[in-house]
Amino acid sequence: MKVKIFACVAMLGAAMLPAVAMADDPRDPTMRSAAARERDRAIIRRMNQQQLAYVRDRDARIMRDYRRAQSGGSGYADARADYERKMASWRRAVAACNSGRWEYCDN
Repeated sequence: MKVKIFACVAMLGAAMLPAVAMADDPRDPTMRSAAARERDRAIIRRMNQQQLAYVRDRDARIMRDYRRAQSGGSGYADARADYERKMASWRRAVAACNSGRWEYCDN
């Protein structure tokens, strides 16, 4: 019984492991000539440069958005100032209500 369970687990584990891919297969018939290998290198170089440009653009966009948010360009500073004004008005109304001015007590 234990042998069957072990065999099932081993087969399941082997099935779940990814197949090993050989990036530079020396037996690949399409890469036997120097021209083919150079063409492959040029393609890989171009793909790497495109990815680098993408990452640089993405990082610049993230930093631009971060700096804009830090400088208050996101509207947070305006919203915070509005909140502070409303709180100051409310505190004045509470103080007036507590001092006996009943017209400020209905809020």
